Amino acid sequence: MAKKIYLCSISNVSSGACKEDCVYCTQSIKYGKNSEIYKNKPKEVVLKETISLAKFGASGFCLVTSGLGLDSAKCEYIASLASDIKRKLPNMLLIACCGIATKESLKYLKQNGIDSYNHNLETAKSNFKNICTTHSFEDRLNTCENVLSIGLKLCSGGIFGLGESRKQRIELLKTIKSLNPHSSPINFYIPNPALPLEPKIMDRNEALECIILAREFLRNSILMLAGGREVVFGKEQKDIFENGIDAIVLGNYLTTNGDLPLRDLEMLKNYNLKIGNLISDRKCAV
Repeated sequence: MAKKIYLCSISNVSSGACKEDCVYCTQSIKYGKNSEIYKNKPKEVVLKETISLAKFGASGFCLVTSGLGLDSAKCEYIASLASDIKRKLPNMLLIACCGIATKESLKYLKQNGIDSYNHNLETAKSNFKNICTTHSFEDRLNTCENVLSIGLKLCSGGIFGLGESRKQRIELLKTIKSLNPHSSPINFYIPNPALPLEPKIMDRNEALECIILAREFLRNSILMLAGGREVVFGKEQKDIFENGIDAIVLGNYLTTNGDLPLRDLEMLKNYNLKIGNLISDRKCAV
């Protein structure tokens, strides 16, 4: 029986001008204007993106905003987007990724069609001070706990290649495991000359070890390979699925381009992998 792979897509609905100092992110104003800046992408554009990617088999769609957290205006905008999308695509699993969030804001998003909230821990607590000083690891962890407490599905993972040790990778995975997230995105740092991190692409074998470690710790989560997939693994990606990846991002990422959807679909077909559905599959039902 062919293994099922889930496809999730991203829309950067509010981009750039972020006051946080995360060293891996080009949307931070600290590192100059290195990403497109706009606020509240028009609803009709987001809906068109969602419908287009759904036709390729995406059953998860993530609405992402830049900035520290989910203020009232941002909450209203995301809720309105979610309501519009759900009317057109009731079988799309909708994810919001809007930073630090209170229980009240999360409840409101849930009432308006959001099924899951993505908030990555990014790196181990012991390494966090090296990648961000404008908010804390505890801020991120608290938001994840808020998500779980109000009954939304939690999507939480991290980024490998931020100067962390192997021990810190295990530390991060243990913390994520304690949250038992519905899904967990694994990212690999993509170098950018504007950012202060060492401009190094992780070695393929090291990256594969990260995936194997993540699968070992996160046995109950849908393990998704997100940013860095194409950069680190190139055209030959069969081994990522053989070692535990359940899902990939279809289309573009937040500030970098992904492969063309048709190429990814052809790749999955060549590997004898079947496209699953995040809503209808029993394991993933909302």
